[in-house]
Amino acid sequence: MRTMYPEIEPYRSYSMTVDGGHTLYVEECGNPDGLPVIFLHGGPGAGLSPYHRRFFDPARYRIVLFDQRGAGRSTPFADLTDNTTWHLVADIEAIREQCGIERWVVFGGSWGSTLALAYAQKHPERVLGLVLRGIFLCRPEEIRWYYEEGGASWILPEKWQRYASAIPPEERGNMLDAYWKRLTSEDEAIRLAAAKAWGAWEGGGITLEESPETEASFASPDVALSLARIEAHYFRNHAFLEPGQLLRDVEKLRHIPTTIVHGRYDIICPAKNACDLAAVWPEADLHIVLAGHAASEPAIVDALVQATDQLADRYC
Repeated sequence: MRTMYPEIEPYRSYSMTVDGGHTLYVEECGNPDGLPVIFLHGGPGAGLSPYHRRFFDPARYRIVLFDQRGAGRSTPFADLTDNTTWHLVADIEAIREQCGIERWVVFGGSWGSTLALAYAQKHPERVLGLVLRGIFLCRPEEIRWYYEEGGASWILPEKWQRYASAIPPEERGNMLDAYWKRLTSEDEAIRLAAAKAWGAWEGGGITLEESPETEASFASPDVALSLARIEAHYFRNHAFLEPGQLLRDVEKLRHIPTTIVHGRYDIICPAKNACDLAAVWPEADLHIVLAGHAASEPAIVDALVQATDQLADRYC
């Protein structure tokens, strides 16, 4: 099986001011003259991790990564002002122009796959290839599955109980709104408690095998506050997409070489999401592998690295 490329440090990192008072953290790694790729992290609101640089051959790729609005090292932290899918799509274009890149590969997982599809459908002329992992289309049934008392609560019942226990019984009929009320409270302690419960629930379902370390990292304040607030903001607004938009507009992408990678036992984003996308996009190369949701799981790493290597073989 393919593994990640060795650890690498950025050769350039900088802050970039965009509208709405936001400043984005951007970094570039690998070969400055290589095949350009933009990495889109999950969440929304999760931010970058160093291992995100390692899905690409650093000798052949110019790897561009950024923390999306309100996430990671971008500022203001956890801010919701002018923070929508279409603001992020505009940010990606601004970064492309800042880097002097004409066309690039777009790589995104989980929420990053949502954003990658939205960007590619808005700017198909800028996309050389797509690598999509853990497909999330932000449909109402997907939100109900994991964040309301849907199927995920039956698979992770003890973790669901901890997530639900942060909300009084009389409010549990609409968990998303109940959490939103607390995540936007003027009381910092209330905001933090809700964010940590949300983060622990999400981190608790991300890996195929139990990982207390992953769950703890998602519940840490520096991740949980941005993750929970921004996710709840996007999910309450259906990711600022029209119903069925990402499936409807696949027609714009048929000519783009695309690989879809999804874990068979992904609890957060069930494999049906990837199958629904592939059903309307038979030209895409679908891989359902023995894994959960996390990009770091061995079978997912193997498929993703093969996909990026194949694009490098094609274009380099």
